[in-house]
Amino acid sequence: MSNFFSKAEVTSSGRPVLLHNEVECHLLSAVDLEPEDHRHFSLLKSGLLILTTHRLIWLPSSSASTPTSASAIPLAAISHIFSSKKSLKSVFHSPRIRFQVLVSSDGRVFDPSSGSGSSSGSGSRSVVVTAVIRGKGDCDGFLVKFWDSWRARAWETTKISSSGSGSASGSGAATGIGGGLYSSDGSVRMVGVAGILRKEQEMWESTDKSLQDAFQDLNALMSKAKEMVMLAEKMRQKLLSGTSSQTSGTNDEDMGSKEEMQDWLLSVGIISPVTKESAGALYHQQLSRQLADFVRIPLERAGGMINLIDAYCLFNRARGTELISPDDMLQACSLWEKFDVPVMLRKFDSGVMVIQNKSHSDEEVFARIKSLVTKPEALRTGISPTDAAMTLGIAPAMAKEHLLTAESKGLLCRDISPDGFRFYINLFPEIDPCNMYFVKDYGICSTWIKAVSTTGIGERSSTFR
Repeated sequence: MSNFFSKAEVTSSGRPVLLHNEVECHLLSAVDLEPEDHRHFSLLKSGLLILTTHRLIWLPSSSASTPTSASAIPLAAISHIFSSKKSLKSVFHSPRIRFQVLVSSDGRVFDPSSGSGSSSGSGSRSVVVTAVIRGKGDCDGFLVKFWDSWRARAWETTKISSSGSGSASGSGAATGIGGGLYSSDGSVRMVGVAGILRKEQEMWESTDKSLQDAFQDLNALMSKAKEMVMLAEKMRQKLLSGTSSQTSGTNDEDMGSKEEMQDWLLSVGIISPVTKESAGALYHQQLSRQLADFVRIPLERAGGMINLIDAYCLFNRARGTELISPDDMLQACSLWEKFDVPVMLRKFDSGVMVIQNKSHSDEEVFARIKSLVTKPEALRTGISPTDAAMTLGIAPAMAKEHLLTAESKGLLCRDISPDGFRFYINLFPEIDPCNMYFVKDYGICSTWIKAVSTTGIGERSSTFR
């Protein structure tokens, strides 16, 4: 049985990797994709169907008994979409969406991006594929957006803008996002509206000059937004190439430091944010997966752990106008337990919640804290959360949580004064209850006695002599 569908790439959290200028439009759960020739083509059962401006992407269910890779059907390969017919029979079975797909001579879906096969060649033919929606979802709404995306043919504009930018820069790499089709927040609805505005603007030019000037100002604003997104894409390419290139120092001199570039990328935002309109009932599930992908870079910069409030601010800033509520953020984080994602939500004993990598180890943090607190100066005066923050390279609030956790493990002791918290190394494990006045010549307790004796406060250790 041949592999009929094209393969699609997914992220570590199970989200699809979108193509250049590709934006999500609608999602449906529990969808089967059934080609009409079952004997020669494989079937895809009970997966998530995602409609974008360029493709139909099918993702396997996490509870599937047999492993199945993500698949895709380019909208360019679809030659016809059948209208939905309402009948008495349709009331008693699952909703169905039928469309006709061009198949190349090798028995696979025609993929214009791969350069293999031909949509009009003598060796090509067509196959009817049926999408059976077994889950709860807006099938009619999906069909309407399916028609709109297929008729908009956004992939053709992507080719034109990519070839134009490639010839101008002398390279074939994609250097921009948007191509004038999308607004600064990446809303897919701008694909159709932009075309209508262009036609209406031609009429307004001959009737009302004031309206023409107003829309010229709007176009100027849109072009500035497009330039910002193009700059972000250039910096992203620099970051990706800089990790494996030996000339990363030269690149940093031209584009700024790596940290500054990451800040700029975060401020530009997410190209295709998950919304309630596009995801429907799957909103929190897809939001959870997109959030897991987004926090990867902030976690790397924060040492593997970031405060939930900080992550909420960064994520909302990146989403632009598609803001989410704190409840949506918390619910999205709580769903990570059900998904195979590399991050997790953690709640400290004090109630502070953080996002951390699953590979994050508290033992490594405790080892660094112990190394800091056993220094001669720290043995005499202790350490504050600010001291630990400078050593660990994290915020003082997060450092305080680590110190309190180390205290609960018996590594530190806490002193509360008007100046705040100060933490000391815990000497009690080295004290023998049967011989409290005996001090070994080695160990942390002996080191502490030597440290405090050199400061003129050796009388404090007389109890141990």
